[in-house]
Amino acid sequence: MAGRTRTPRRDAVANREKLLTAAAQLFAERGLAAPLEEIARRSGVSIGTLYNHFPTRESFFDAIYPEKLRGLEVAGQEALAAADPWTGFRDFMLATFNLQAEDRGLNEAMTLRYPAAAAMTEACDRGYASVQQIIDRAQRAGVLRADFTLQDLACLIWATSRVIAATVEVAPRAWRRYFDLQLDGLRAEAANPSEVPPMTNEQVAAAMRA
Repeated sequence: MAGRTRTPRRDAVANREKLLTAAAQLFAERGLAAPLEEIARRSGVSIGTLYNHFPTRESFFDAIYPEKLRGLEVAGQEALAAADPWTGFRDFMLATFNLQAEDRGLNEAMTLRYPAAAAMTEACDRGYASVQQIIDRAQRAGVLRADFTLQDLACLIWATSRVIAATVEVAPRAWRRYFDLQLDGLRAEAANPSEVPPMTNEQVAAAMRA
């Protein structure tokens, strides 16, 4: 009948779910550049079946990571609702790094740019939408150093993501020590003026692309 919606076959639905499960596991273990052939092998399907369901690597990202990145939005809402602005700022940062430490692919999704993965990029942007409010609130309360900017935060997240990636196999909790040291340096009472200005948005984006 014309206009009738075609229902996917049961085996096709099952194959898609197997591919998503395998991809999420492999990306978490190895990062977003993990071989697609290995995803097909773990799923027990052919590489042709994989491409039928997910024509590009980015289509996997868009199917997997928007839901995972929802944790950033929740963390932002909780930070703004915290009675103490410093606690809200600290807990948001801690939630961000915990997400990155739990999943190598999510670490890369949050710190690198994948223009072809539109849904993942939008979810990441939504997750960070409240960051400026979190910073402003802590600075107005006099607990976060006044010269700390959104660009500084991007670099802090980026730097910590590299520590997480480099130490995950040898000392998976090492990043927490360096986070604590960095956090102390962000307190207003510990601040000393820097002679170097923060990077611009364009400079941060160029550095991350490189």
